[in-house]
Amino acid sequence: MYKIMDENLAGLARASFMECVRNYNDLDDEVKELIKAANWVRKYAHVPYSNFKVGAAFRTKEGSIYTGCNVENAAFSPSICAERNAICKAVSDGFKEFTNAAVVAYQEKVLTPPCGVCRQSIMEFAKEDIIIYITRATDYVEQLAEQNGPVLCTSIYNLLPYGFRNYQDNQTKPIIDDVYNLNLP
Repeated sequence: MYKIMDENLAGLARASFMECVRNYNDLDDEVKELIKAANWVRKYAHVPYSNFKVGAAFRTKEGSIYTGCNVENAAFSPSICAERNAICKAVSDGFKEFTNAAVVAYQEKVLTPPCGVCRQSIMEFAKEDIIIYITRATDYVEQLAEQNGPVLCTSIYNLLPYGFRNYQDNQTKPIIDDVYNLNLP
């Protein structure tokens, strides 16, 4: 049974990037630019209920950077996370392919990765693995270098392994047929 599963999982996306933690000052300038953009936009977050500001920045394949911050709403459902805000801005300008992203928020002892909904939203546009840099926010962009804090270097395929894609891209029918013998059409 395990051999059948391994063969069928071969068609699903797998992480091409090995996760690691690096210090901010050890990153290349292009990555620092992305983190700075996410840290900068975070100050515009509208968070009267949680008081938890998040900033995100996505680089398109063409090299443009789109930023977003979280925007809360009293009804909660209309709230939008920083990552989805940035993606929506890029998509509304005609960009749907991203090479990397940065997410910043502040929690004293931990880094804050994208929530599950944001992971799925990023996966929607991940025909290839998207590298994601996650670090703690600072009050001022200049403090990023001064503090030289840890940056989790990961990817969407690491954060959401075997993530759901659209029905045409997913190749799950053989898994269902072979493992459960359902012979679905």
